[in-house]
Amino acid sequence: MLQSSNGIVDLPVQGTFDPFRVWLYYTKLQLGSPPRDYYVQIDTGSDVLWVSCGSCNGCPETSGLQIELNLFDPQSSSTSQFISCSDRRCSLGIQSSDSECSTQSNQCSYTFQYGDGSGTSGYYVSDLLHLETILEGSDGKNRCSTLQTGDLTKSDRAVDGIFGFGQQGMSVISQLASQGVAPNVFSHCLRGDDGGGGILVIGEIVEPNIVYSPLVPSHVCNIKNRGTIVDSGTTLAYLAAEAYDPFISAITASVSQSVHPVVSNGNQCYLITSSVSDIFPQVSLNFAGGASMILRPQDYLIQQGSISGAARWCIGLQKLQGSGITILGDLVLKDKIIVYDLGGQRIGWANYDCSMSVNVSATSRTGKSEYVNAGQISDSSSLHLDPYNLIPASIVSFLVLIISLQGNFLFL
Repeated sequence: MLQSSNGIVDLPVQGTFDPFRVWLYYTKLQLGSPPRDYYVQIDTGSDVLWVSCGSCNGCPETSGLQIELNLFDPQSSSTSQFISCSDRRCSLGIQSSDSECSTQSNQCSYTFQYGDGSGTSGYYVSDLLHLETILEGSDGKNRCSTLQTGDLTKSDRAVDGIFGFGQQGMSVISQLASQGVAPNVFSHCLRGDDGGGGILVIGEIVEPNIVYSPLVPSHVCNIKNRGTIVDSGTTLAYLAAEAYDPFISAITASVSQSVHPVVSNGNQCYLITSSVSDIFPQVSLNFAGGASMILRPQDYLIQQGSISGAARWCIGLQKLQGSGITILGDLVLKDKIIVYDLGGQRIGWANYDCSMSVNVSATSRTGKSEYVNAGQISDSSSLHLDPYNLIPASIVSFLVLIISLQGNFLFL
C-alpha cells in the first residue's frame, strides 16, 4: 500500500532541543495488533527501533513529558513473533557486536550502549508497525527492551523507546527502501522555538536553498577532513578537541568589546545586555563538496539565566576528546530542513522556519516527479519490513575545519 502511494510517510514530532526543558524530539508510533501508541525518540545516530517491554527492569513507568507510557507485550499482539536463533536475521546480528543468541531459550537477543553511557538490552520481535502516508503502515522487526541503564531509567523525560534512523539495513527506512516500497531518504525540520515539535517524513523535503555534502562510510574518520556525525539523538553539539579551543578563542575575541566573558561550571559563558544576534558572529561550517552550514548565534549558544540583570549565554558546543570527530546535535540541527539521502549517499540542509509546511518530492509510477504538502495525511496501512544488515551506524559526513574570522562570519 505504501508502494501505491509513493511511500511518503509523515510522522508527528513533539519535543524541543532545550536542555533545560525537554531536550529531545520524539514521535508517536503504533505497534502490534490491535495497535497501541508508543512514543519514541528520533535518533539518526543509531540504527534500530526498540520499545520497552512488560518484563523490563529499569524501564520508567511514568514520564515528566505528560505522555502515557506503554510497555509492549508480545503476548498481547496477535501478529507478534519472536526472532529465533535459526532466523537469518539473527545470524546477521551476531556478526555485529550488539546481538547474541541464547541456546536455552532459542531467542535472538541484543545489547546496545549509547554514547552517553546509557544502555538497553532485550530481544528481537517481528510485529506490525502502522505508518500514515501523505498521498493516500508494516510487519517490521523491532527490539523489545527488557533492561535499561543510565539516563534511560529516568522518568523526567521518559519515552517508550528509540527510533533509529541510521543508514544500515536494520533501520526502518532501510527496510522499507530495500523492498522498493519507500524512497531511501528521510527528512526533518525541527522547530527551535518554545513550542517545539516539527516535521519528520520518510521522503525528500524539497527547498530551493538546500545544499548537499557527500556521506562517508560508517565508522570512518579522517583526522585532516574530520568525520562529522549528524545525530538528532544528541541534544547539544560536540566539536573535535583540536578545533574547540581555537573556536572559543575566536568567538571570545570577536565579542570582547561588547560582553563580559565568564566561566560557569567549566563552560565559556558571556554576560550581555542586548540581543545575541546583534553581538555574536554567525558561524560557517564548511563541508566537503563546497557546502556550508550557517549557524546563527542561537545555534551555538544557550541561555542559562541571568546575573544582575544581564543575560548569561553559554557556548553550547562541547569539547570531544580523543576521537577527532564532530557531532552535530539538536542545538545545531533545529530550524533547518535536513535531508538524509541515503540512496544518493548525501546529506543536505537549509535554514528554514519549521513552523511552516514543506513540500515533499514523490516519484509516481510513470517516473514523473510530484510534490505534496507534508501536512496532507490520509489513511494508514501495513506492509512487510525485512532487515538485511544489523550493524549500527550514524549519518556521517566530512567537515573541513578552517578557523578564520571574516567580517561578521566565523568560518569553521
